[in-house]
Amino acid sequence: MRITEKLLAATVDAATDMLKFNQPADGVLSTHFKVDRTGSHDRAFIAETAYAVLRRKRLLDRLAGPGATPRQLVLAALVRLQGCNQRQLAEAVSARELEWLAQFKAQSEPELTLAEQADLPDWLVARLLGRMGADELLAMARGLNQPAPLDLRVNPMKVSRDETLARLKADGIEAEACRYAPMGIRLKGRPSLSRHPLYLEGKIEVQDEGSQLLGHLLQPKRGEMVIDFCAGAGGKTLLLGALMRSTGRLYAFDVAEKRLAKLKPRVARSGLSNVHPVCITGENDIRVKRLAGKIDRVLVDAPCSGLGTLRRNPDLKWRQTPESVAELTRKQADILAGASRLVKAGGRLVYATCSILPEENEMIVDAFLATHGDFARLSAVDMLAKQGIDMDVGQDLSLLPHTHGTDGFYAAVLERSK
Repeated sequence: MRITEKLLAATVDAATDMLKFNQPADGVLSTHFKVDRTGSHDRAFIAETAYAVLRRKRLLDRLAGPGATPRQLVLAALVRLQGCNQRQLAEAVSARELEWLAQFKAQSEPELTLAEQADLPDWLVARLLGRMGADELLAMARGLNQPAPLDLRVNPMKVSRDETLARLKADGIEAEACRYAPMGIRLKGRPSLSRHPLYLEGKIEVQDEGSQLLGHLLQPKRGEMVIDFCAGAGGKTLLLGALMRSTGRLYAFDVAEKRLAKLKPRVARSGLSNVHPVCITGENDIRVKRLAGKIDRVLVDAPCSGLGTLRRNPDLKWRQTPESVAELTRKQADILAGASRLVKAGGRLVYATCSILPEENEMIVDAFLATHGDFARLSAVDMLAKQGIDMDVGQDLSLLPHTHGTDGFYAAVLERSK
């Protein structure tokens, strides 16, 4: 591919804004494309290259040297990671930059630290080494540093997975059944589906396979009272509603009205009639207290560092800090305790995050169980096996990209005895 001066400049602009880490990278890119209306092919190049800089920033910083500019990091990514040669870049760069690139390519390979090999910040590597060896950490980091595939979930209220696969094939879209999730489909590429009839008719939703498995851990039944406690835009809410066959009552709680607003058209498209979005002020909201002890199943997909989603959101590893994680763990403990009061005797609670840090995951659950003797852990692997989902995930669900091909997810299944 021939890279023009204009295309390189647009890529550098996007990467420069992303590297400020003032807001999520996908939001930066969306704003950039609204201003710079490039074609789809150029957009793909800009996005792929800018995200490569974020994913491999630690390595690129080391190779490009102290004080490397965003433009130099982009050039380094193109040469080192994207396989571009100097001929492809010749008309986009200056003579001085061509000389810099020649020196960059000719330099001997430096000895990298473990954090540089993993492309992770030092503090995160130190914490992960507390739970795994260096080899496993590098394997996980390689998985997290790969772009995520595009997963879909079929809406069983409207279509079967086999019918959907056949339709996608007929439309020239390569896809296969997900390895674990019974309703999941993994696409080979990243086609735009926002105007595809399957999407417009509410027959499919975009949802990572790991996220889909959380619904099967909660396993809501027809006619039950269920709460998705941190519903966000409602991807998991829609799955729970489908598993309930649109019966019973399904509350979608969230503190952000804007997020819940995005759920409403998705519910309408899905055909579900049992979903009730509710904006709450927090776990102590009066509307939460009124339902205490009345709910059959509660899903707490807690706000977290998001470090399990680095395939999609590589900027998070540079935006999160030990201090931000500490603040999140306090929120997680409060949310879990508040949500647990909703569960009736014999009811089930699933606590989940998309984090890879023990302090956001099992340590939160362990601390909760130490002070809530009326709750007990259930086996996640047994729960899934009973639904025909055969996977070795341990007592608590622990998913990692290099092992399961999903985002990093954690979930604990808890049951209230009295």
